[in-house]
This record gives sequence, structure tokens and C-alpha cells, in this order.
Amino acid sequence: MVVEVQGIPVNYIVCGEGPETAVILQGWGTKLGLYRDLAEHLGRTMRVFLPELPGFGETPEPPEAWDAEDYAAFVLKLLEALDVEKTHLIGHSNGGRIMLVLASEKRKADFGKLVFMDAAGVVPRPTAKKKLRTFTYKLGKLFLSPFPAALERFRQKRGSADYRAASPVMRATLVKLVNRDLTALMPSIPNPSLLIWGEKDADTPLWMGRVFEEKIPDAGLVTVPGAGHYAYLEQPGFVFRVLDSFFGAN
Repeated sequence: MVVEVQGIPVNYIVCGEGPETAVILQGWGTKLGLYRDLAEHLGRTMRVFLPELPGFGETPEPPEAWDAEDYAAFVLKLLEALDVEKTHLIGHSNGGRIMLVLASEKRKADFGKLVFMDAAGVVPRPTAKKKLRTFTYKLGKLFLSPFPAALERFRQKRGSADYRAASPVMRATLVKLVNRDLTALMPSIPNPSLLIWGEKDADTPLWMGRVFEEKIPDAGLVTVPGAGHYAYLEQPGFVFRVLDSFFGAN
């Protein structure tokens, strides 16, 4: 299904029905297919919306580089377009980053329980090695700026896989997102929050989950043994049981 929000046709699916509603916010660069089993499981007891946000899957990218606040504002407009007044939120990776902005401020939408899965939003302090890499990268861009082709080859070699795969607008969006530390927003989140983290997550390591647990007043951390950044895919039975307990679906 498609709904237009701010001139952008948003691709989404709806699973299940029930007295409660949940919205799943995807991780960076993913498609809704990665969350379909999760949505269908939750859909046994509630109505679940699974949208592809601008720049991902079949939904066109935003007109310019967006930050977490831009995505949060868009989600609110999306909820309005879908006629969703109260909802639980479930966010994986970058979806969790957007949730931090949504739930920490007084907005028109009414949120229930929150589930952060291997969520982003904490920026680690740069090591000396990383500082050196950043310096050399900026220096390289400066020297190569008159030579677009050479500059693009340089970026392809030095950037992350997500960065290399992105369009220019989404590259600028990624830079805005990953460089913003949202830790300061966590203490203002009043909602009951479940934190699901892969024990071996290399993208948003487990220590970040412990920061969420420490800073969010009503939060509990569940570590998924042996799982990485996609804990809900790697250990679905374990994660689904935890979710059922949290939402009272047992």
C-alpha cells in the first residue's frame, strides 16, 4: 500500500488487527521484507504498521539531507495520514534513533510502550586512531575537491559500506544522523522501554545498549545470546517470546 506524506509516496504494509497498534521503524538501508516476520508475529494480537521511510526500499529519498528530527517530524505526519492516534513504537538501529527524538519531546502523537532493538543514537568517543583517520580523510577531500572523479574514488575507498552504497542526498543524511549523539534525550523519555540487543552486535555494540538502560528511566535490557545487529532475525524465537511478555501477549 502507498500513502502520500509531504509529497512523498510512502510504501507500507499492515499486519493483523486488535485493540492496540504498533509501528515498526526500520534500520538504515533496509527494506520492509526484513521486518515482515516480526510484524506478522506482533500482528497476532495487534494492528502493526510497517512503513519504508524516505530513502529506503520503494519509498523515494527525501528532497534534501535529513537529520533525526526531520525523520521524526515525518513519522508524525505519517501517523496522521494513517489515522493512528496512539501507538507502541518498535525501532531497529536507525529506527531507534528516530524514536529517541519522537518519545523525548512533547508531540501530538500518543505513544505507549517502546522497543529499541540494537538501536543507534549513541556516538562513541573517537579514539586517537579514528581522529587520525578523520583528519586524513578531510585533508584528502580538500586536496581532491578540484578533481570530482578522483574525489569519488577516494570516498569509495574510505567510506563505510552504507556510505558507499548511498546516493549523494542519502550520504549527507547518513553523516547528519551518525554524528548526532542523542544520549541527552534519554532521561526525558517517560515510556516503558524494552531494549533488545545482540550480544555480538558490532554495529551498535552492547555497551550502547547499557547506556540506553542507564539513561532511560523505565528501561530494561535483554541481551540476545550469540546474536549480532539483527538479533530479531538471528534469534526470532527468543526475541518473539521477550516481545510477547513485554506486550502481555503470552
